[in-house]
Amino acid sequence: MKKTIVVVLAVVTLASCSEYQKALKSEDTGVKYSMADSLYNAGKYRKSLKLWEQIVPAYRGKPQAERIMFLYADAQYQEENYYLAGYQFDRFVSAYPDSDKAEEAEYKAAVSYAELSPNYQLDQSETEKGLTQLQQFITSYPESSYAEDANERIKELSIKMQKKSFEIAKGWHKIMQYPAAISSLDDFLSDYPGSPFREAAFFYKLDSQYQYGSKSINVLVKPRLEEAIEMYETLINYFPEGDYRAQADEIKADIDSILENYS
Repeated sequence: MKKTIVVVLAVVTLASCSEYQKALKSEDTGVKYSMADSLYNAGKYRKSLKLWEQIVPAYRGKPQAERIMFLYADAQYQEENYYLAGYQFDRFVSAYPDSDKAEEAEYKAAVSYAELSPNYQLDQSETEKGLTQLQQFITSYPESSYAEDANERIKELSIKMQKKSFEIAKGWHKIMQYPAAISSLDDFLSDYPGSPFREAAFFYKLDSQYQYGSKSINVLVKPRLEEAIEMYETLINYFPEGDYRAQADEIKADIDSILENYS
């Protein structure tokens, strides 16, 4: 019985492959359309793509074009070909702005660009594009069923952008370019007032000023360390029980000691 089932499945598979190969070679766009549609509905997106690619130009301007363009874009999306998916969904929305599928297409275009976002250490052009597309989607469809997911993705991409900016600022501190670190951290704090890296930014700004002041020529030590004290007070005002409180207190104690013996 098991052997019979295996044989039957093998025959069905071979027949299916044979029909697919015939459709690929056929000059009948109707045959290609029917096979592509069947494969798409069965979740065989990669195979369907080869057929959609062949017939998209042939149906341009015809009533079926709207459906074909959407399924072609979605097959790219399902296969995680995000560059092509984003491009094709954008084309679809541009060609059919009043389509019932326009909302889904715009959402999936935005997601496609978001999925292309690289590690925070790399160039963030794709991240910026993903953010822009997702924000445009929320503006266009604030009540969409996709809005919650879009907002979560916006949050994730925004945090990645913040981490990139913070690490650049922190990098100046690491190489002991303290004035550049302070300036860069100021810009970060201004640009991202609600960032999860806010406390760390305040701390590295304090430490940069402390290092900068304590290593200055004698006449500049006091005014620069007094600025550091102001930064310390700002840090503990915002984060009195923060992760950096102990380190900040140690810096403050050393500043007090230096100023006490300052002449």
